[in-house]
Amino acid sequence: MTTKSRNITGWVLAGFTFLMLAASAADKIIGSQHALTMGASFGLTASTYRLLGIIEVVSVFLFLLPRTGVLGTLLLASYMGGAIATHLQHQEPIGFPVGIEILIWITAIVRLPELTDRLWSNK
Repeated sequence: MTTKSRNITGWVLAGFTFLMLAASAADKIIGSQHALTMGASFGLTASTYRLLGIIEVVSVFLFLLPRTGVLGTLLLASYMGGAIATHLQHQEPIGFPVGIEILIWITAIVRLPELTDRLWSNK
């Protein structure tokens, strides 16, 4: 894959990831009925769910910026790991958070060569 095609693919994946997570975060921050129902099913108050939305927005913006992409990747991976654990604890389907987690890591591997080098280096 050429550098140009890798950059384009990385930005397309990052944009798609951003749209999905930004929509999720906005739903939590605004406090839509769907978000409040989901949060209540997990035993979370509206203010706690709103805080999770803010954490999600900050993490996704850190993920988008090339300078802070590695930090954003780690924060989003941790955030989604928590979402997967919460879904498992409450016997909810985990397909959606697992799919987003996979998308985050594929995007990070394509966009952030320093992360890839670090993960697969023998040093």
